Amino acid sequence: MSQIDALPPLREVIAEHGLRAKKELGQNFLLDLNLTARIARVGGPLDGVRVLEVGPGPGGLTRALLAEGAAEVIAIERDPRTLPALAQIADAYPGRLTIVSGDALEIDYPTLARNPTRIIANLPYNIATPLLTGWLTTAPWPPFLKALH
Repeated sequence: MSQIDALPPLREVIAEHGLRAKKELGQNFLLDLNLTARIARVGGPLDGVRVLEVGPGPGGLTRALLAEGAAEVIAIERDPRTLPALAQIADAYPGRLTIVSGDALEIDYPTLARNPTRIIANLPYNIATPLLTGWLTTAPWPPFLKALH
């Protein structure tokens, strides 16, 4: 798979914006389009589905989620350096990508995501445990999410 959409290859996007993954943010940019497409498909068919993605970085998985048919992707990103790259994706998929600039540990997920939402993400490793624990202990049960992938 060489291209999933009309946007430039992710390596070019990263170079254009001078991005480098920061260890202190738990970043790991996914560049392999086959891998991002496979991760997007793990959540099942995405047609008409709302997806929450934490830590999209420059948007490799984000692009795959949208290309696989997600009706809406809500991307929460703490690193302001990646926001211009995400804005390019939002322009390419009008009305389907909402970018939330903020700390994923401080987001009010039930208000942001609404019911039902699938979480499909390559979680930043330094916050994965507190995020998962928070999502799984949300009251009232069941929480806003439909599935975690």
